[in-house]
Amino acid sequence: MSHHKPDPNIKVNLTIDGIPVTVPEGTRILEAAKQVNVRIPVLCDHPDLCRRAHCRICTVEADGREKLIAACANDVWEGVNIVTNNLRLLNVRKTIIELILANHPQDCLVCIRSKNCELQKLAYEFNVREFPYKKTRSAARNNTKGISIESEVLTLDMEKCVKCSRCVEACQGVQNIRAINTSNRSQNFAISAPYNQSLEESNCVFCGQCAAVCPVGAIYEHDQTAETWEALRNGKKHVIAQISSAVAAALDKEFGCAAGTITTGKIAAALDILGFNLVLDAKISTNVCRNRLIEELNKISDDDPVFHKIPMISGCSDSVYTFISRFYPDLSKHHAKCTSQHILFDEIKKLYTNYIPGVDMETADIMPVSFVPCITQKHRRSSNEPGVSITPVEFARMIRLAGINIAGLDDKQLDDHGKFLDIKLLKEPDGLKIKPFVVKGYAHAHKVMELIRKGECKEKWIHIECCPNGCADGG
Repeated sequence: MSHHKPDPNIKVNLTIDGIPVTVPEGTRILEAAKQVNVRIPVLCDHPDLCRRAHCRICTVEADGREKLIAACANDVWEGVNIVTNNLRLLNVRKTIIELILANHPQDCLVCIRSKNCELQKLAYEFNVREFPYKKTRSAARNNTKGISIESEVLTLDMEKCVKCSRCVEACQGVQNIRAINTSNRSQNFAISAPYNQSLEESNCVFCGQCAAVCPVGAIYEHDQTAETWEALRNGKKHVIAQISSAVAAALDKEFGCAAGTITTGKIAAALDILGFNLVLDAKISTNVCRNRLIEELNKISDDDPVFHKIPMISGCSDSVYTFISRFYPDLSKHHAKCTSQHILFDEIKKLYTNYIPGVDMETADIMPVSFVPCITQKHRRSSNEPGVSITPVEFARMIRLAGINIAGLDDKQLDDHGKFLDIKLLKEPDGLKIKPFVVKGYAHAHKVMELIRKGECKEKWIHIECCPNGCADGG
């Protein structure tokens, strides 16, 4: 096969399982198969990451050759006859799955990713019910720290790592953070921070992209539902929630509903059943945060090095603050003093007055629960900040545990902020002429920060969104 740069204008003709198909040059076998509705199983492959061919579950036959090739890492070529499904391929794939399971904890019933685990689905698909290979424990796994919680954001269980390296590619190739890497080979293969540090000690900024691409339960969001349940069952605590339309959209996916089925009104109704004292719209915290940012921006002047420096940098979460402090500490004066709207909600005692009749805000035991659309918004720059953040995955567990059919609930009106907040904070800022320049993902953020460092950035306000595709709720 030629190694020249593929030309998408050139068409390639081939057959897949006897079905003719024509695709642009440079198309992977895996993608070509999808065009004729042929599904090739994968584990290490992910649409947002580069080609890896680590697991080899996607191996196929090409032109009847003895050597199998990985469909996820090889392009099609003219006239090739691809076979994706026969007894030989079935046995190879099943053996690979059995070998992976031989070194995988058998705790599917209690695993956080049960029913949402790609390895579990493959084991079911290939009818793997017995484990013919003896479980071995490598030196690398003997050195693992077991289950660890990092910065109240991520939970690591490296016993469940299937060596797909998706997390490393997301951290290094997509985000350019390089907090984790692979080490050793074969049985001693491991994924860890440099010098076996914790993520807290490494360059990790807790963007959550590693957990987003992990196919099993090796890296996932730190579950804070137990703390939420405890607060709800404590008769002395006042539990307050804030929700957004982005969370509602994510719940549609979690429950397999059509887009728009679950609304913020249905979420409010479910939270009322769960026992929340107050359910507020996250748009208000967003607006308060935006007003504070505008006030802050208006105070900045080019010749005032004490208060701030232009451009002002804001972010979708405290992950951005961590990013600047770890990679660009010399530019820390550019970071806005105002925090993200989700962490701002933790300051509820300062913002709200008499939100529950007869309750003294100064002495009340308040538990703010912020329902956030992604993992990175669980991150707090200080562990002393009150409240918890619940992702849609965690929230779905709470709803299922309570036996609530959220899609069938009638909409409930959210509580009125006007009764509790200084109304000035709710208004859109007048005469806003400066809009933020939005940067999506840390790979792009690195480039912008270098421009700021060189004095070549002409923007006055930079807003960094942690995810490469931007924030689900607009940051």
